[in-house]
Amino acid sequence: MTIARLIDGRSGEIISCTATMSVRDAVALLAQRRIGALPVVEDGAVVGIFSERDVVNRLAELGPALLDSPVGSIMTAPAISVESSLGIMDALGLMTERRFRHLPVVENGRMVGFVSIGDLVKYRIERIEAEAEAMRSYIQTA
Repeated sequence: MTIARLIDGRSGEIISCTATMSVRDAVALLAQRRIGALPVVEDGAVVGIFSERDVVNRLAELGPALLDSPVGSIMTAPAISVESSLGIMDALGLMTERRFRHLPVVENGRMVGFVSIGDLVKYRIERIEAEAEAMRSYIQTA
């Protein structure tokens, strides 16, 4: 299965921020939406990822003054992104290998989705459970 099929059923906007937004406002958005990261978007293109990890790492260095800084000064950039045609297992492998948890999905330079490792793991668990149930059914009817 591809990422396109995973994000196909989603409705609503992709929550994002801009590089000029203050860290304070972006952190408030993370807390309000109960999410761990935001794609940083400028003119429809992903220019970085802003995550809880970025805040924690820079907070130790800069202290409370960090909150008044722009997101662009601490975001992870450039963002690694993928096309929606990428397979779920390939995306999981990329995220595991590169040690990040959020992945923008881009088509023709525009972001069309944003997936977390949790989204991908949830899909994988559902597939394993469905395969196990199919196996149980097969065994019971054999």
